[in-house]
Amino acid sequence: MPAKISLLKTRLEAFDRLDLLGSTTPLEKLHRLSEYTGRDIYIKRDDITPLAMGGNKLRKLEYLAAAALAEGADMLVTAGAIQSNHVRQTAAVAAKLGLKCVALLENPIGTTEANYLSNGNRLLLDLFNVEVVMCDALHDPMAQLAEQAERLEAQGFRPYVVPVGGSNALGALGYVQCALEIAEQSSAGFVDFSAVVVASGSAGTHAGLAVALQHLMPDTQLIGVTVSRSADAQRPKVEAIARDVTTQLQLGEKTPSIILWDDYFAPRYGEPNEAGTAAVKLLAEQEAMLLDPVYTGKAMAGLLDGIERGLFPEEGPILFIHTGGAPALFAYHPQV
Repeated sequence: MPAKISLLKTRLEAFDRLDLLGSTTPLEKLHRLSEYTGRDIYIKRDDITPLAMGGNKLRKLEYLAAAALAEGADMLVTAGAIQSNHVRQTAAVAAKLGLKCVALLENPIGTTEANYLSNGNRLLLDLFNVEVVMCDALHDPMAQLAEQAERLEAQGFRPYVVPVGGSNALGALGYVQCALEIAEQSSAGFVDFSAVVVASGSAGTHAGLAVALQHLMPDTQLIGVTVSRSADAQRPKVEAIARDVTTQLQLGEKTPSIILWDDYFAPRYGEPNEAGTAAVKLLAEQEAMLLDPVYTGKAMAGLLDGIERGLFPEEGPILFIHTGGAPALFAYHPQV
């Protein structure tokens, strides 16, 4: 494995990256949850990245913001739901770098609840001085972002468009970096993971992990729990980014097989469900660990159900990638 780690590190060095993360995020065993489920469960703490209450998008933004600065941008433009963790972290990075930020937002669940409309991540956008542009729906996000960029250029700004979720081949390199950390941490701790579980939404996190773990830990199964669409609709999104990452890193033509579980996202993206809410409460009670009802709660519901139904390899610990999202808990009160 050391040679494979060295190769990936060398390939990543070809891309500009800002050091926003500061250090490796912890990998911990969840002792009480392991006892509760009868299966060893570990967690990768990307919920405690250092900016704006943490989360996985900071890894992607290390590469995307570096590209923005290299192009001379003075503004980051992105899009997402009103309670988007990605938009919140993009706004924080912009503030940290002295850039303006414009966010194109939708209300995907059509709610009029005051907490959803003004609390949680949305509250933080005001603190980061974001220009918020509301739209009826993100029906074609990249075209809508391009339209916003054109408007801003006409005003004299130099905008850099950050895709929804930071999910393109460049942003996904952040999760190649994360996989390197996992490989080194598992080796140092003599932990041989049988499976890794991650929420699969805008697909960049999943794709970056899939490419790198196939290279570094080929016997470990990576499972993406979908949070917004069926497996059939999600798979092409993950595969497309994974192909581009494989090409970028010159890892040959073989792209990873993508495993998706889609029994846990209903009724739709951004709307809590009973299993996800139960998972949020269980992790809080057992481990004082805060999940969210949109991504990590539903992904953890998949992990717990997978154990109960015997869907994982029979032996070996399971690693859960905690991608963050806790600020949304306040927006979804009293549903959670």
